[in-house]
Amino acid sequence: MTDAADNIGTTAVRAGFAFDEAALEQWMRANVPDYAGPLRVTQFRGGQSNPTYRLDTSTRAYVLRRKPPGVLLKGAHAIEREARVLSALGSVGYPVAHVYALCAEAEMIGTPFYVMDLVEGRVFWDASFSDVPRGERARYFDAMNAAIADLHAIDPAAVGLADYGRPGDYFARQIARWSGQYYSDIEAGRDANMDRLIDWLHANVPAGDDDTGIIHGDFRCDNMIFARAGPRILAVLDWELSTLGHRGADFAYHTMMYRMPPHIVAGLGNADVGALGLPSEQEYLAAYCTRRGLPGLPNYDFYVAFNFFRLAAIFHGIKGRVLRGSAASAQARQRVEVLPELMQLAWAQAERAGSR
Repeated sequence: MTDAADNIGTTAVRAGFAFDEAALEQWMRANVPDYAGPLRVTQFRGGQSNPTYRLDTSTRAYVLRRKPPGVLLKGAHAIEREARVLSALGSVGYPVAHVYALCAEAEMIGTPFYVMDLVEGRVFWDASFSDVPRGERARYFDAMNAAIADLHAIDPAAVGLADYGRPGDYFARQIARWSGQYYSDIEAGRDANMDRLIDWLHANVPAGDDDTGIIHGDFRCDNMIFARAGPRILAVLDWELSTLGHRGADFAYHTMMYRMPPHIVAGLGNADVGALGLPSEQEYLAAYCTRRGLPGLPNYDFYVAFNFFRLAAIFHGIKGRVLRGSAASAQARQRVEVLPELMQLAWAQAERAGSR
């Protein structure tokens, strides 16, 4: 692998996702310092929630992220929040791409969008880091562990994000939000495993468990750009789900990779991690707790079950968009195909955690 474009992959703009490129070029001349055309637009194969485009000019390359076209669920596709958190974290040196400007008006290209730097590097879609020599893989895991711990160490108020979310009652609010979206998307249907998992989550929210900080919400290896050589993270991507929330739960979303089959999302489910040269789930958890000065995460298994539920709810939303015609890519359809299995796995995590 050589750079972000090679790894993520670009194609011609997909049907239904084109926009007025002349209007975009006019906006960039006014809002992006030293912009020089002409402009060539291609679309990344990732960015299922918010379509993502590569913008090439005669002198440099940029990335555009926008809300998808079509009818959207309330609160979803938070492009404006994504641009805000990137700018805030970049101000204190956290590894994110530089944001040039946000266009909140839909009239320009059909939906709100923002433009940021294209960060060149390596993106790993395989959580086993199979493209890295076995003896070096643990260092890549340690870099991810440090990056999420560093994020959780940032004081929201110090970077202007004190009002980026509501502190406290994180699980109750999140369960209500995602279950509400699940129930309201009639076209995407219902699933018995998901229904009983929602009931279980409501009944087992840990009392008095508050660990509020800035959270990413989708912290996975394929949402990071590493340096071409060595385990240095140049940019953490895809901040749409970021908010003020429970930091331990955010970490548990990341560690879902240990229980997630790789055909669903980048995961290590059923892999022999020791043979792969990777730390175990418990070793990885211990390293995070050490970095944060915590004795442990007593409710860790609940956090994992909650995150499987949340991911299943996200995939359920993708199913609704596929059925409504606003997510037509092969990757979106693959999400729909694995949704029943993901919901079954989510319920299995609740059974593993047990009841209080």
